[in-house]
Amino acid sequence: MLNDKHSKHEHWMRQALAEAREAAQSGDIPVGAVVVREGRVIGRGRNQREALQDPTAHAEILALTAAAEYLGSWRLDGCRLYVTMEPCPMCAGALVNSRIEECIYGVKDPKAGAVDSLYHLCEDPRLNHRCRVISGILLPEIEDSLKHFFQTLRSRDRGIE
Repeated sequence: MLNDKHSKHEHWMRQALAEAREAAQSGDIPVGAVVVREGRVIGRGRNQREALQDPTAHAEILALTAAAEYLGSWRLDGCRLYVTMEPCPMCAGALVNSRIEECIYGVKDPKAGAVDSLYHLCEDPRLNHRCRVISGILLPEIEDSLKHFFQTLRSRDRGIE
């Protein structure tokens, strides 16, 4: 049973990873997200801070906005967010405020992660809503994607392309 549940998460995380790859091709850090409700994707997002020159254009925020638009409501009850990297404080706050049911992510972010690493905002009992957190889905693939992106960026900065 655990394997079935894990493979279900992998299916949706692969869609988030595809969004992350699109972000990388546009020069943004490869983070992608999808919002799933009742077995279908209702929102997609990828980092677009560089592309849009918008500090709030994180994958999670864009996916939540698309899902809210799809539903015609800011309340995303019954929805799950799949994101390749652990959400930052801004995005974790948006998860709580949107009433997301579950946050499933790939890699931890030790410098800015706000659902496991630095803070536990999604599960903080002092807040008016909590969402479950699951981590480590497709961890090796997502780590490789991030490593490759940053190696390429460093090589480009040194003129080594």
